Amino acid sequence: MPALILGALVNPASVVADNHHGTIENVVASYGYLAEIRMKPYFMRAEVSYPPKEIVLLATKEEKALELWARNEGDFTFIRRYPISKASGGPGPKLREGDKQVPEGIYRITHLNPNSRFHLSMRLDYPNSYDLMRAAKEGRTNPGGDIYIHGKAQSTGCLAVGDIAVEELFVLVNTVGTEQASVVIAPHDPRSQPLDGFASNLPRWAVELYADISREFAKYPKGDI
Repeated sequence: MPALILGALVNPASVVADNHHGTIENVVASYGYLAEIRMKPYFMRAEVSYPPKEIVLLATKEEKALELWARNEGDFTFIRRYPISKASGGPGPKLREGDKQVPEGIYRITHLNPNSRFHLSMRLDYPNSYDLMRAAKEGRTNPGGDIYIHGKAQSTGCLAVGDIAVEELFVLVNTVGTEQASVVIAPHDPRSQPLDGFASNLPRWAVELYADISREFAKYPKGDI
């Protein structure tokens, strides 16, 4: 399934059938060659040598899009966009376990999981230090966790992508290293419309959070797409 998807239905039998790849090396052996064949034309068109040294994934809920940017030296260059077909929750940061919200913020990929129930997965560092600080100040003791970018088409609070897309991203992140991969998630694209941190459904500190997200997005000009 080539499209990136946030939450939908999938045949449970297919989820169980292919979740035991064993090791990251096995994943690369199984999917790496074809994944790189699919990705390299995008890098060639962007005039970025493959593999790059660093990547950034920009996710926007309203536009249902995930952009891949990469660089070797100098500025990041737009590589490609993946469509997102559905997102659980709505605009606003994740606050607690079970709220079904996709987090909003600036995150790192902490590790790759070759044995995900959802084909393959990459774990984000939610809650990061900022999320934990805000939770502590508000007395929230269970901000949730275990947020992944993963395959299949079933998810609550995670970024679920089709199997083909997660194979590409998994192989790419393994090649560049998790320490060189970051993910920025926004309610909508702040390069097109400013983020409204004062909306009534948001915590007061969303003004600060959305300013940080907007500064990150500004590093990747929409005119370069």
